[in-house]
Amino acid sequence: MTQFLTRFFFFSMLIIVLRCYSSTVRGEKERTLGIIKPDGLSGNYTNRIKQVILESGFEISKEMVIQLDEQDATNFYAEHSSKIFFTDLIRYMTSGPVLVMILEKEDAVAHWRDLIGPTDAGKAKITHPHSIRAICGKDLEKNCIHGSDSHQSAEREIAFFFKEAPSDEAVRKHDEL
Repeated sequence: MTQFLTRFFFFSMLIIVLRCYSSTVRGEKERTLGIIKPDGLSGNYTNRIKQVILESGFEISKEMVIQLDEQDATNFYAEHSSKIFFTDLIRYMTSGPVLVMILEKEDAVAHWRDLIGPTDAGKAKITHPHSIRAICGKDLEKNCIHGSDSHQSAEREIAFFFKEAPSDEAVRKHDEL
């Protein structure tokens, strides 16, 4: 009986370890939102940015080019409405078309944030010279690219552009531009 229990315990533990390992290795794809802002499109960086995205292991599951009007930009960036830069942000985001993308990859939000670099493109050129913002951004305002700053923001932002219903948790605010 002892030998049976020992084997049972051993195989039970082996199954648990294998399940944990396979779920870690297999990984689940996560979604995040990426936006190539007006200066990215007008500067002809679109193909280069998409190449970096794909080479970094992301899939672009949906994309569309749109022209934001003032109301859409105001709604999208509503959490920044009390900040001093808000008017300039809305003017900038409505100055030309944007390319909105749903990006998929394991741990997509974190990987996308790493790939785009710091919000201030000037700082990115020094501290993260291979980031997308270092490559095509100009400064803190004209930083070429947007990335969701959390899983909740990603869900909310994807729903905003692609008319998908976000989960209740996704209605929280985000701080990143």
